[in-house]
Amino acid sequence: MANKDSTPATKSASLRPIPAFIFASRWLQLPLYLGLIAAQGVYVYHFWVELVHLLEAAFGSQTALQALVSSIGYKGDMQVTHLNETIIMLVVLALIDVVMISNLLIMVIVGGYETFVSRMDLEGHPDQPEWLGHVNASVLKVKLGLSIIGISSIHLLKTFINAANYDEKVLMWQTIIHITFLLSALAIAYTDKLLTSNQSDH
Repeated sequence: MANKDSTPATKSASLRPIPAFIFASRWLQLPLYLGLIAAQGVYVYHFWVELVHLLEAAFGSQTALQALVSSIGYKGDMQVTHLNETIIMLVVLALIDVVMISNLLIMVIVGGYETFVSRMDLEGHPDQPEWLGHVNASVLKVKLGLSIIGISSIHLLKTFINAANYDEKVLMWQTIIHITFLLSALAIAYTDKLLTSNQSDH
């Protein structure tokens, strides 16, 4: 005799029209993620332009050197005629900045799509990101906060290396903004920890 209390593990039920329409509206986010992919393409192009300029300047190209000097906002006491350590460091930090922003974009695109739009069914895929296996809106928020702090740190380091070309107020406000980002990320992480502990208690 079949047990009356036994129920199917999963139940497939069609949604009513209005809930189905509201739920389907999540696909409106798809063009946003596609736009972020296009933006990442622009970052890739910018990265290679700067890298090519750096390589050309290393081999003595004055045109490439001036393009680098202009892009990083470097100003010295004399006309720059060759690569120096400061210029190389600023350019490399700019390249790292692009990479970190690109990582942030991937995190938003992949994590956001998986969390808010549709499952990507990457389980078992050899290239599945480790963090994607336990991603949710809360985890994604903390990871984005940490990524923004990393990007802000790179910008702040670039500013301090080239501090002679910045006003004291700019240096002060960039430092204050970076500290604000840091405190915000800590607050988000602490709030997430409290919510997680409260859920585990119940």
